[in-house]
Amino acid sequence: MEIEKSSRHQKIIGNFGENLICNWLSRSGFEVTIVDHTGIDIIAYNKNSKKRIGITVKSRTRLSGKEMETVNIFSYQKNKNDREKIISACEAFACEPWIAVYVETEESADIYLTSLANYDEKYKGKNIKAIEDWKMTKNYTLRYETDPEVKHISIKFRWTNWSWE
Repeated sequence: MEIEKSSRHQKIIGNFGENLICNWLSRSGFEVTIVDHTGIDIIAYNKNSKKRIGITVKSRTRLSGKEMETVNIFSYQKNKNDREKIISACEAFACEPWIAVYVETEESADIYLTSLANYDEKYKGKNIKAIEDWKMTKNYTLRYETDPEVKHISIKFRWTNWSWE
C-alpha cells in the first residue's frame, strides 16, 4: 500500500512509536510512562533487574525507495546539543540513557532499542558530525540483529480492504 502522509503525520508517528515501545516494555515486565521532558520521551523501570532507563524515541515513516535512509538521533546544529539533553534528563531522573528507533515502510516496521553506551561503542563512529544517526542499510540492520545489546522487533503489515478510492 502506497504511503501518503497527512499534514500531522510526524506528530502521529512520533506518538505511535512512543506508545508501541511502551507496550513492548510493559509486556516485558517494565513499569513504563511517557514523559513530556526535554531529552527523553519514556521512563521505564524493571523491578526484577532494578534497571531504570530514560529513552529518547525517534520515529520515522519511509516512503518507497527511501527505506535505507538514516534516522537522525542527535543534532548539534544551531546551538543544539541533543546528546546533552538526554544525559541531563537521565541524571535528573536517575536513569540510564537509551535510544529507541521506530521505522516503518509500506510493508513492514522495525523497532530498535539500545543503551546510549552501546550506541557510542559500536555505532556512533569516530568522526565528529553535526548529526549523529542510526543507519538503516542492510549491513547495519544485520549488525543490529546480531548484537545482543540491541533489542529488535520486526513487524510485517498485512491489510485487506484498505482502499479509499
